Amino acid sequence: MADFLTDIETLRARARQEIDKGPVTDAYGADLERVLQVLNEALATEIVCTLRYKRHYYTASGIYSEPVAAEFLEHATQEQEHADKLAQRIVQLGGKPDFDPDTLTQRAHASYDASDDLVEMIKEDLVAERVAIAAYTEIAQWLGDGDPTTRRVFEDLLAQEEEHADDMRGLLERIPQDAKR
Repeated sequence: MADFLTDIETLRARARQEIDKGPVTDAYGADLERVLQVLNEALATEIVCTLRYKRHYYTASGIYSEPVAAEFLEHATQEQEHADKLAQRIVQLGGKPDFDPDTLTQRAHASYDASDDLVEMIKEDLVAERVAIAAYTEIAQWLGDGDPTTRRVFEDLLAQEEEHADDMRGLLERIPQDAKR
């Protein structure tokens, strides 16, 4: 095994020099400002997804709506958990989570949906999950080894977004496409 590149005394001295930076050290290899921007965009995405799923939960109706609404509620809860994880990471990195409702949909990768048709709700949720999957895959690859902790956050979110997409696809396969409301 190779020796550390930096001796322990140098590491300790550096740690004391910029103590106000918390976990961000000289070893941090990403563009911090851009990472914070990307995290805030993902935060907006998760909030919009939470709101979309909540709306779909409350407005789903019709003969097929009960199991679908239950799935919407479960996903809304998980999307809120995603938002919380992203906000926590932003704060850890010394940033400020942006919850401004005036610009939320402009910053989000996914869009809000106010469909009344149950099948359209499911399709719109599947589209949003696919957008999140594509975006989070790209973000994780972009972060690489520059910020492995944030990369792992996105990888964890990505795994759950893939589950959500699979759930929505499964619902579409079980519900007749002409099932209105």
